[in-house]
Amino acid sequence: MPIRFDHKPGLVVYLTAGDPSLDATREIALAAIDAGADVIELGVPFSDPLADGPIIQRASERALARGTRLKDVLGLARELRAARPQAGLVIFSYLNPILRHGLAKFADEAAAAGADGVLATDMIVEEAGEYLAEMARVHLAPIFLAAPTSPDERLKAIATHSKGFVYAISRVGITGKQQSLTADASALVERIRRWSQLPVAVGFGISNAGHVAQVAEFADAAVIGSAIVELVERSQPDEAPGAVARFIKGLRLHDAAPAR
Repeated sequence: MPIRFDHKPGLVVYLTAGDPSLDATREIALAAIDAGADVIELGVPFSDPLADGPIIQRASERALARGTRLKDVLGLARELRAARPQAGLVIFSYLNPILRHGLAKFADEAAAAGADGVLATDMIVEEAGEYLAEMARVHLAPIFLAAPTSPDERLKAIATHSKGFVYAISRVGITGKQQSLTADASALVERIRRWSQLPVAVGFGISNAGHVAQVAEFADAAVIGSAIVELVERSQPDEAPGAVARFIKGLRLHDAAPAR
């Protein structure tokens, strides 16, 4: 089904699948959806997550140490789709695990699992011909990252080929919490809108209600990753779903404090 945002602003929640366990990730994801997350990004743990900061790197290491693989994430996606049919569901992965699995096989299995889209972080639009064809064949939305440094020609291609939503990176660098958003984020969203009518979600560094309120002024959705992954890291597995739900509910309260 098409990815949609039922709230303003929409909330996209990233989780590293398998941290602290696949069962725990399922319960955290369900709690996040019930608390108001519009889209869940199920992160496939990877051994060399170059775009991610230390929080998600640690989560990937823990998940890999527990044996979490791409096939397990696809199985988890299937369970989430059955439990919450209306939720947006995106498989978030580096390209290497997808290629090792087999691009066509991955596309078939991701679609069969009920995913709405795929975000391959290091899949550049200039080399995405085969990838885009496979996504189109099984009706999955390819989601690309757009950076403040992207020249207009590249940004136009990203906007043209993205489906579901466009993911705007709020700053250059790796993921991780930050104190405030830069002007780069709003300027980037304005540029994206020249070429696309899709919703634009802003990520990298969104960590509290103040950030979400800022994003709501110029974009359609906020992506929250490291702040939630860190909250999971600090929580006992049985307490993490409740902690994440409370955090998500607080993200639309302008005076809410970031999670501790």
